[in-house]
This record gives sequence, structure tokens and C-alpha cells, in this order.
Amino acid sequence: MFLNYFKDFSTKKIVKNSLSNVKHLASDKVITTVGIIFDESYFYEKEALVQELIQNGIVENEIKILVYKDKIKKNETFDYPVFSNKDLSWRGTVDKKEVKEFVKQPFDLLINYYDTEKVALLLVSHLSKASFKVGFSAVDKRLNHFMINTNAENYKVFTDELFKYLKILNKI
Repeated sequence: MFLNYFKDFSTKKIVKNSLSNVKHLASDKVITTVGIIFDESYFYEKEALVQELIQNGIVENEIKILVYKDKIKKNETFDYPVFSNKDLSWRGTVDKKEVKEFVKQPFDLLINYYDTEKVALLLVSHLSKASFKVGFSAVDKRLNHFMINTNAENYKVFTDELFKYLKILNKI
């Protein structure tokens, strides 16, 4: 218990320090590939959000999903790649193969769909090679290029606002 707290604390310190050196680069690319990081602790309607993205013109094959769970049971099966705090190292890196592949993909848009700061989610979002990151305003402001002020349960409001501003920014 105490070791998990210390591991979270040290990883969060590493992420926060590296966020202070982030330089946001402006990208005028049109969005074709989308990555989504979900926190399954608070939001269960992944499919509904993906359908909203598809209805707004994103091709289904171009959407990749990564799911975070607080605890993963031994015999549990998933439709998407899943990770947890156990996949973090003490040095602020992720050891799981699926997460490493997700982070390396150069998405045009990364949707950080979580509104509570958890170390594993912050780390994966920060390490992502996405050119444009969108998330909630409740999360660290340095992590995302664009933030939407709503909560995770209102996925329709989130997608409406997202596509409204993506059109204004000429991203779609």
C-alpha cells in the first residue's frame, strides 16, 4: 500500500517536471487519425463516444482506443488494450507493449477522455506523439492543446464542442 503511494508520488513528480518543459507546436493538419484514452473508472460508454466521432466524419478504422482501469482481474477479457498502475515503472515509464505502441503512433488528434488526474493517465497522455491533444479543463492545463469545460458523463456535449471548435480551427 505504502509502496504504491510512493510509486504514484514519484511518477507524478516526474510527469509534472517534464510538463514544465513542453512546447506546444501548432499543427495545421487535417484530422484523419484519432487516439482516445479512456478512464473506465468513471466512464463506461466508450462505444457511444466512438459512434459520435464516426457520425461527425471520423473513419472507424482510424480510431484507436486505450483504456485505463484501476484494477484488472486475472481472468477478465477486454475488447481494447487495457493498462493500470501496475504497468508503470518507478522511473515514470510504461512497461506494457500495447501502451508503448499506442504512445508511439503519431495521431492527428488525441482525446484524453478523463477528468480526474491519475498518474498513469497523465504519463501516457504526455508521452503520446499526437500532434493535437484535447481533454477536459479539470486536468493539468499543460497537458492538452485544447480543453473543454464539461464532465466526462456528458459525452454528447464534449463531442459537440469538440467538433464545433475543430471546424473553426480548420482541422476537419
